[in-house]
Amino acid sequence: MLHKGTPEPREQPGAAEARLLAEAAALKRFSRRSFLIGAGASSLLAADMLFTRRVQSERLVNRILTMPDDFADAYYPEASWFLFPGYKTSWEEAQWILNSLRGALNRRGQLAAVGYSNGGLNIDELVIAVIEHVRAKKLTKLYFYGHSFGGMVATQVAARLRDLHGVEVAFILLDSSPYNRNDVLDQSWFDSVVLLYESGFRFPSMLRGGYELGERVIHKDERSWRQILDQTMEQLSPIAPSSVLIQSESAYIYHFDGTRFVDKLGAAKMAFIGSPKDQTVNYESARRKWAAAFKSNMVSTDLQTAGALPAHASPGWNPTVYRPIVERLMNGFFPLPGGGSRVTVF
Repeated sequence: MLHKGTPEPREQPGAAEARLLAEAAALKRFSRRSFLIGAGASSLLAADMLFTRRVQSERLVNRILTMPDDFADAYYPEASWFLFPGYKTSWEEAQWILNSLRGALNRRGQLAAVGYSNGGLNIDELVIAVIEHVRAKKLTKLYFYGHSFGGMVATQVAARLRDLHGVEVAFILLDSSPYNRNDVLDQSWFDSVVLLYESGFRFPSMLRGGYELGERVIHKDERSWRQILDQTMEQLSPIAPSSVLIQSESAYIYHFDGTRFVDKLGAAKMAFIGSPKDQTVNYESARRKWAAAFKSNMVSTDLQTAGALPAHASPGWNPTVYRPIVERLMNGFFPLPGGGSRVTVF
């Protein structure tokens, strides 16, 4: 032990040189493979950041996502479906849903989905995106598929198109769509998300995965653990909807008032489908409210998606359940020329 006033021992001659030689030997032992692995990982991270930035920048606008279909494109050049995706649904998942229903939808029109902007849900901008597509394609007949809360959006967009542009929608299919916020079964997270959003708070994207996992575990009765994992990982992907879009969707549902659009849809036909086992939206309440408010437009509310899992708005997972329902509605209310209900595709 060194006492106060005791001089520190001097480094022996040549000790500094020996230390440098030891450090050089350690550097030599640092393998080329370790260096390449580290450099590769850094490159992957940089590439992922660049990809994320590019994807996010591309999705700051609303976009009509068309799905080429030789049959529909050839036989229905002036008609098109528009899929309005549900809550938290990415552009890719919207196209997946569209493709799952292709065999039923392409018998009446071309296929398109609406990609919501990551800048937040804005109905005025959505109407502009839709009408520009309608005019560019010279469409004269429109069919809307409202997937979950997308049914609310589809109804408002249809009313705006008619009011602002004189364009009427022929059909609006409401797939498990809530009529207002009271039809959403889990109100606890709903109120808090909207309150934070309208107070100016924005969820950081890095926290969204944990938020998603917690919510999906709460609703695990509707999903398998594999689906919970897959859907949580989707929210961590660059292609997932932004936190701002998710919050703005929540606020839209919270404030939606269907009575504003009653008697503003013209001759549009409407149909409501869903499952009494729905654990996300109150099936009976939503069905009853839509039917009462839009009684002059509603043509069907009794078709159920029995057997679909999860029970809430899941055509992507259950195309064999949903396709016959869509076909039945279209054959009943939009029969093919000549009275036929089927078209043979070669």
